[in-house]
Amino acid sequence: MDHQFEGRCVAVTGGCGFIGANLLLTLVPRHPAARFVNLDCLSYAADPARVAAIEAAPNYTFERLDIRDREGVAESFGRHDITDVIHLAAESHVDRSLYDPAVFVETNVLGTLNLLDALVARGRHGRFLHVSTDEVYGSLPLDSAERFRECSPYDPSSPYSASKAASDHLARAYHRTYGLDVVVTNCSNNYGPWQFPEKLIPLMISNALEGRELPVYGDGCNVRDWIHVSDHCEGLEAAFLRGEPGGTYNLGADAERSNLQVVQAICDLVDAMASPLPSGASRRSLIRFVADRPGHDLRYAIDASLARSELAWAPRRRFEEGLADTVSWYLENRDWVAACCGGGAFVDHYARHYRPGKGGSA
Repeated sequence: MDHQFEGRCVAVTGGCGFIGANLLLTLVPRHPAARFVNLDCLSYAADPARVAAIEAAPNYTFERLDIRDREGVAESFGRHDITDVIHLAAESHVDRSLYDPAVFVETNVLGTLNLLDALVARGRHGRFLHVSTDEVYGSLPLDSAERFRECSPYDPSSPYSASKAASDHLARAYHRTYGLDVVVTNCSNNYGPWQFPEKLIPLMISNALEGRELPVYGDGCNVRDWIHVSDHCEGLEAAFLRGEPGGTYNLGADAERSNLQVVQAICDLVDAMASPLPSGASRRSLIRFVADRPGHDLRYAIDASLARSELAWAPRRRFEEGLADTVSWYLENRDWVAACCGGGAFVDHYARHYRPGKGGSA
């Protein structure tokens, strides 16, 4: 029998973040008989503006809460009578994890533990949907057809992916030990509207619009599997409703692209949609190769066949279409981007920490 939203009170952690906000924008109007509580500490990458469209909905509540606050989490669960959790709150940027690993462990591991304990204390009658990443599986060879499956061994390369791997293990352990209804999803790289401009696609769009350099790690050949955030959110809804207790589902859109291919496509789209550079050159001329990131995984690729068959889910957005829509959104919301990145603050991060690699552009 399918799990239900109706009659439940679902805590969505990190609901002012990129994926969490897009998920709430999907679920709140779609399930009016359920209550949704957005638990978010409003870190640097969060923005309540993302959920402004639903803030007056009668089945939606926002509470500012840091999931590292164990007592605060337990008190909030009791006050709202939380029955279920969709857990997205996380420190998620690999680059930041290289310079401050501790906060990733505190939030992603201990924060997850606090949520699991709080739901167990509520009587184990709800579902805990734990939203994770394909990065926990490590790296695939560039020249193989291999893809990550639910049974793929964990082999994390960064403090970020290691912290997410630990939280995955905790969630599964709580299913086996305490009988908690846990479902884990591991998703490929997300893109789409409202993404904080430190991640590859919004950073490159923002820099291309402003005529800034476009820093690309190494030779740009590292491959990622891309999924539009709307397709990911549909997959999360399906996992909540139809996922097998204790089950794991990989969510991906069969859209492998090298980082360089993605950046070049963004350049071409910005050239077509925005004013030309003062020099008249293509924005591809802004690409600069920089020293590679330590522990940089070569390739991610998702086999989502289990999610397609068991959850009756499939991605609908082609990468080229989704990327064009995303570039258009950032063009129309340049004030929001400027407010987020403080006039290029994260570009300065690249300049501080990464020496120029290969010369030239592409």
